[in-house]
Amino acid sequence: ISMQLWTVRDDLAQNYDATLAYLAEIGYPRIEVALGYFGRTAKQLREFLDGLGIRATSSHDGISPDDAALDTKIQNALTLGQTYMVVPYLNSDSLDQWKAWAERMNVEARAARKAGLKYGYHNHAHEFTIDLGGGRTPWDVLTAELDPRLVHLEIDIYWAVTGGVGRGVRDPERFAIDVIKRAPQRVLQYHVKDRHLDGDMADLGTGTIDFRRVFDAHRVNEYIVENDTPDVTPRQTSEVGYRYLRKLRY
Repeated sequence: ISMQLWTVRDDLAQNYDATLAYLAEIGYPRIEVALGYFGRTAKQLREFLDGLGIRATSSHDGISPDDAALDTKIQNALTLGQTYMVVPYLNSDSLDQWKAWAERMNVEARAARKAGLKYGYHNHAHEFTIDLGGGRTPWDVLTAELDPRLVHLEIDIYWAVTGGVGRGVRDPERFAIDVIKRAPQRVLQYHVKDRHLDGDMADLGTGTIDFRRVFDAHRVNEYIVENDTPDVTPRQTSEVGYRYLRKLRY
């Protein structure tokens, strides 16, 4: 079980150290890094996390602008002791742009694998709903172009379900499961956030998504709690999410 730090971004901005400390107190053994290191180097952040007993096993990083930036990204991930590096967001109406991104991600993933890291892509809903021409979607392009030997998927269950809703399917959870099952790439990580009927994000267990159904269809290595808009406070969302996954998985 892990926590995506985007969920607690407001608390991080007020007091980074105290926020990580309460995640450790809740029981989180892992985090997925986002928003940078808040004034620390990767080495300094590793030392701080080691003191809390938390591992940074994954990170959200955009595609690097050049090979030098890619090398820095990889070296930072190694310093932190990560297993995964994940591209968190891409969006375009251009077929050629999606193909170019996939080509570059394959290059980055090859370099990551040489360093002993796993390289992944994280979805939103628009990958399933944008028509790039002839009914072809960004998800069609990515799953066709990303090398399954090099790139894995970090499926955001909320966004996959929302993508199904956007496509007007009768069973959005089934749509999400089909996304997972049909992709040539391995699905190694989940973002686990719940969904109210009106589409708003919900704290885990308070919404409508049947996570047991999804988990039974496909298990992953890392279950990452996330809620972009915590229902009460980021800390309460973190506590509710951790307890929910502990109970559901174990």
